[in-house]
Amino acid sequence: MSAIIVQGTSSDMQVASPPEIFDRRRRCAMRERGAHRKGAGHFLWELLADDLIDRLNCTTRQFDRALILGPLTGQAEEILAGKTAEFVSLPFAEEDRLGIDSGSFDLVIAAGTLDSVNDLPGALVQIRRALRPDGLFLGAMFGAGTLASLKRAMMIAEGNRTSAHVHPQIELRTAADLLARAGFALQVADKVETNVHYGDWRTLIADLRDAGIGNSLAGPKPYLGSSYPARLDAAWATLRNANGKVRERFEFLHLSGWAPSPDQPKPAARGSGKVSLTSVFEKTGKNLRP
Repeated sequence: MSAIIVQGTSSDMQVASPPEIFDRRRRCAMRERGAHRKGAGHFLWELLADDLIDRLNCTTRQFDRALILGPLTGQAEEILAGKTAEFVSLPFAEEDRLGIDSGSFDLVIAAGTLDSVNDLPGALVQIRRALRPDGLFLGAMFGAGTLASLKRAMMIAEGNRTSAHVHPQIELRTAADLLARAGFALQVADKVETNVHYGDWRTLIADLRDAGIGNSLAGPKPYLGSSYPARLDAAWATLRNANGKVRERFEFLHLSGWAPSPDQPKPAARGSGKVSLTSVFEKTGKNLRP
């Protein structure tokens, strides 16, 4: 299996986009920093890689050319083992500015960073266009339940003056809708949760930095004052369990879809069913209403 790893961003192509929620330079800098750190926070990407391996193994398809977007470059060969002869890796690409020729790949994996894309619907459309007919997209990103304890502790520490420290993430239903809007066929969306127990919020922050993730929201960072770490210590203490730990949740939303193709299976046409659901319930003596 041959690999092409491109260290730069993919394109500076100018496209119409919604307001810039995220600072692109800050986002890229954090990802580059994480790529060069060797701390414990990389366990997040190892968990994600294992999950993607399982999902790829569920398909018997072999792929000619794959594209990996995001921080899983180090695990790429393990993820794709036995599934493709060639892959291209863009670890620091801006997913909503790909500029890739249509039909360049029959497998695209975008994992770990889609939750901080300025134009997520546009990114999914570009990924779908980069696929050949009947090509597979696998995506993963942090969902809305991620870092619930850290968010809670920060709110307590700030009192009446709250600032955005963790960017908003989307719900599973919204992610599924975006797949359909982007034109994917046979869409599937689900989530996987992992709980990690931390004695100190500083260890959690270090893990996030190791993974290359953090606050990449556009605009100046709020000034919290020199007493903020002590206030956050006190807030964190209120969340500790009997073992002196705080349970933190990481929620991964997994997305999959296929580029449309004429020979794909199609859902049955509405109204084509041969058996009435009402008659089934009547025969079993069950009511349709509670």
